[in-house]
Parts: sequence; C-alpha cells; structure tokens
Amino acid sequence: MKITDLLEVDRIILELKGRTKQAVLEELAELATFHCRLGDPQEVLGIILAREKIASTAIGDGVAIPHCKMAGVEGVLAVFGRSTRGVEFQSPDGERAHLIFCLIAPEDAASDHLKALARISRLLKNARLRKMLLASKTEQEIFSLLQEEDGNL
Repeated sequence: MKITDLLEVDRIILELKGRTKQAVLEELAELATFHCRLGDPQEVLGIILAREKIASTAIGDGVAIPHCKMAGVEGVLAVFGRSTRGVEFQSPDGERAHLIFCLIAPEDAASDHLKALARISRLLKNARLRKMLLASKTEQEIFSLLQEEDGNL
C-alpha cells in the first residue's frame, strides 16, 4: 500500500489556518468530506475527535496522524495538512505538530487501516523528508515528495 494511493493533490492543505487541534481537525474533516463525499463534516469531525479522546495521535517529530474508522467509506483515504507555525497536539515529545495526515478507513478494514498508519509513520520518520515538506511551496510539490519517498520504502 502506497500513501499516494490514498492521497491526491487536491486533498492537501499547504498551510492550515487553524491554530488549535480542534480547528485543524475541522479543516481536515471538511476537506475529506468535500473531496471524498463522506457526508456531514461534523459527523466526520465527531468520529475523529472521539478517537483523539482515547489518546493523542501525535507521534512526535512534528507529526500527527489523526485517524478513524467510519461506516460508508469505500477504502482507506487520506488528507494532509501542513502548519508551518505548528499546532499543540499533545505529542509525546512535547513538540508542536507541523505535518498532519488524517486517515479515514472503513469500519471493517482494520488490516488496511493499520498498514496505512504504519506506512505514514515509517515515511515521516525521515528527518530530511519532514524538512523538505515544511519547505515546499505548493501542494503538488508536497505530493511529489511523498510520492518519491513512498517509492523508496
């Protein structure tokens, strides 16, 4: 499973407007709802927030991977947002999240959901890639970087 199979250029936010975790998750839920035809953005947000209450999905190094399972989704899908100023996400290392991948998976796709989480985590462990993503000027540049690195895993 490649990340670029789950993500498209039009599902990337070059600079998130939100300054809080809640606001950023709202932006990502709206993006997912609009481009993936998931219905009500508030429903998507509610499911993401319910998962986030269990434990923060920040993994450190400026990365967060909020994720959830949802009825009516036909396959694992991803949206991505970048915040150059960073957002407090209760990360284990205390750092703000700058690179935020949001995954939404079908309720019955536990294996694919876990594979996608592992793939994103492995991809974004690369400090050079994180730095390049933060310096990117366009959504296409972000997508191309992810596509190139994804092919190297």
